[in-house]
Amino acid sequence: MSKGTKSWRLMDLKYGVRSGTNQILSDASKASGGEETGLNPHELLEGSLAACTAMTMQMYANRKEWPLKNANVIVKILEEGKQSVLERTIELIGDLSKEQKDRLIEIADKCPIHKILTGQVTIHTKSV
Repeated sequence: MSKGTKSWRLMDLKYGVRSGTNQILSDASKASGGEETGLNPHELLEGSLAACTAMTMQMYANRKEWPLKNANVIVKILEEGKQSVLERTIELIGDLSKEQKDRLIEIADKCPIHKILTGQVTIHTKSV
C-alpha cells in the first residue's frame, strides 16, 4: 500500500508532488493555462501505468532469469469519461523466445496500477 502522495501549489497551475522523500513537478498544458514545466495530471497517470507495467515485467523476467534488457512502454489516454480508453504499447528488448514474450505480455496485466485502473474504484474525499 501507498504511504500517500501530497501535492501543493507552487505558483499558478504548477504543483509539487511528493511521496516520502521523492518529489516531482506537475504543471498544466499551455492550452490549459500552464507553462508545461512538468508532467500534467494525464501524463502522470499514463506514466504511472507505463512504469508499473515495465517494472512488473522486469521483476518477473529477473525471477525467471530471462534476458529482458528493457521494456519500453507507451500509454496514451484515447478517451476519457464514463468509459475511458487507454492504449498501451509494449516493446520488449532482449533475446527472448516467442513464449517468453507472450508470457511477459500476460504479466503486464498483473501490474498493481493496471489492477487499480481496471477494477472498481471508490474515492473517499475528506476535508481537513
